[in-house]
Amino acid sequence: MTDAVVIGAGPAGLMAAEQLGKAGLEVLIVDAMPSFGRKFLMAGKSGLNITKAEPASAFLAAYGQPMPRALAAALNAFGPDDVVAWTQALGQSVFTGSSGRVFPKAMKASPLLRAWLMRLDASGVQRRTRWNWRGWHGDALVFATPDGMQTVAPKVTVLALGGASWARLGANGHWAAYLDNAVAPFAPANMGFDVAWSPHMTPFLGSPVKSVGLSAGGQTTRGEFVVSVRGIEGGGIYAMSRAMREGATLTLDLLPDWPLEKVRQALAKPRGKASVTTHLRKVLRFDPLRAALLSEFGRPFPDDLAPLIKALPVRHQGPRPIDEAISTAGGVRFETLTDDLMFKTRPGVFCAGEMLDWEAPTGGYLITACLATGLVAGQAAGRYAINLNSGC
Repeated sequence: MTDAVVIGAGPAGLMAAEQLGKAGLEVLIVDAMPSFGRKFLMAGKSGLNITKAEPASAFLAAYGQPMPRALAAALNAFGPDDVVAWTQALGQSVFTGSSGRVFPKAMKASPLLRAWLMRLDASGVQRRTRWNWRGWHGDALVFATPDGMQTVAPKVTVLALGGASWARLGANGHWAAYLDNAVAPFAPANMGFDVAWSPHMTPFLGSPVKSVGLSAGGQTTRGEFVVSVRGIEGGGIYAMSRAMREGATLTLDLLPDWPLEKVRQALAKPRGKASVTTHLRKVLRFDPLRAALLSEFGRPFPDDLAPLIKALPVRHQGPRPIDEAISTAGGVRFETLTDDLMFKTRPGVFCAGEMLDWEAPTGGYLITACLATGLVAGQAAGRYAINLNSGC
């Protein structure tokens, strides 16, 4: 009889399986896709950002307030330093970029994933692919597999099925149908926003807007984003996406290194017969893309243009579809779980990773929380199974 089943082979599920194996249990980890860690591998295509090196208070603040107690406990138990040590233990050295983001020196996710799977195999963890969870039959888990329908009745289960974005990589949120009223509605997170660009923006589509200030809903950051055919996307937008999704206006500081009065004084220089765009280029060293954005969102220009340059409101038509989002908000409500992430109504069933109802920006926060909650759920499930074996 299998002691433990983990459903979902992303970072949270793999971490949970590892903890269950360490507890001496017979562990089976399954995934609906043909191979493990598909979204993890995709996240690493442009450089696997495993965590963020910054003070603990700043790191935890990225997850928003009020922060679920169980999530805070998990991150305090397994934070950025622990992620680095764990990565190095898998033979992957790391480096920290100027922004504090931490990457494996190999940059890609594939070497880390290969080393991890080899370690799981060595510990006796069994793996199955194309096992699609279809809920429960009584206390038994039901799966659609290449060999037909299968049922498994483990002592403990860890669900780590991901969120509801990137369905082609396996995260589609269909599992919510099996969890009754435990799931908060899904919403896109870390997503782009639609903008109906004017024709004059056509030459700039696909271009990055670098080193701007972005503000929304009381949050401010400095970063960059891309002017895409469909709208705006990229790290700076993702950092503001929660506030924007909830209705806050996004404003851009096109000259974040210049105080307002310096901008105003520069604009006061005689313009002569020069166009506004030429004047901006001469006195503010504006590049053509910044001038185009100012024209797109700022016309008709006010007499005092400086405040608009420092806080340009961006008109958009709402978020891109959820399946294009990097992550999702919503998911299993923390109030339906114990502090060690077990369902209150299903003893022995635990939950971890992005399928929990939390949200964070890109920058290492997502992977860290998946690893941390996977560790908590796996360790707790191990203790639960051992207590069952001992009759406690």
